[in-house]
Amino acid sequence: MNAVVTATGLTKTYKNALALDHVSFRIDSGRIVGLIGPNGAGKTTALKAILGLTDFQGELNVLGLDPRSQRDQLMEQVCFIADVAVLPRWIRVREAVDFVANVHPRFNRAKCEGFLARTKLTPDMRVKQMSKGMIVQLHLALVMAIDARLLVLDEPTLGLDILYRKQFYQSLLEDYFDENKTIIVTTHQVEEIEHILTDLMFIRDGKIVLDTDMDAVGERFAEVLVSADKADVARRLKPLDERQVFGKSIFLFDGADRSVLEDMGEVRRPSISDLFVATMKGTYA
Repeated sequence: MNAVVTATGLTKTYKNALALDHVSFRIDSGRIVGLIGPNGAGKTTALKAILGLTDFQGELNVLGLDPRSQRDQLMEQVCFIADVAVLPRWIRVREAVDFVANVHPRFNRAKCEGFLARTKLTPDMRVKQMSKGMIVQLHLALVMAIDARLLVLDEPTLGLDILYRKQFYQSLLEDYFDENKTIIVTTHQVEEIEHILTDLMFIRDGKIVLDTDMDAVGERFAEVLVSADKADVARRLKPLDERQVFGKSIFLFDGADRSVLEDMGEVRRPSISDLFVATMKGTYA
């Protein structure tokens, strides 16, 4: 596979705070990567570095380019959606389409208008007249009509109701993503994107604490529902986490022998949210 993003020793310091601490990772083409972490973990700083929006130490290559010195070339192949709407409130739908068509060489007006036709947005509607969900629909239509190789999403559905959130990710899969494109997404609603991810990265205190593909998650991690009489045996195997549900204990293990776990109780694959909570234990103390 071709690397879309390669980071080596990526470091960023704000005054006395270390936002990224010698982070190294690789993201290949045709992947959907979930970058998950608590507030202040370094997610947005990492995205800003990839987009050339902040300086940093270390090495970072995005689509064969250095974001610090080749950002103009990079932005021809990268699109970005954040949780904060960047469209001016006075602009009309048709004016937004005209603007992007005139400034971006890879914009497909017909494709954008096709996306908009499936919404309730009209050409003369201004941003200030739209709900947050409609603004995201407009932003998504503009972005998906650009033949970008990398799409960066920073909490893109924050504040939207569940219908808009599901439509957003469905549109990404059906109308944008293919084997030649890559998506990096950060979100706190991890249970809603679990089914679309190919790769998972957990970041904590500026460091990557888990970097794996989704197939490996099922092979490496396991949850076991254990009755009270076997709980002490499970604890001796040093689980990542333990929680109580209806009088039974659920233990989460990393790399444990499946045959041993099956002797203790029902074994299942953990959800990403449960794995996240176990990995980040103590972060919110």
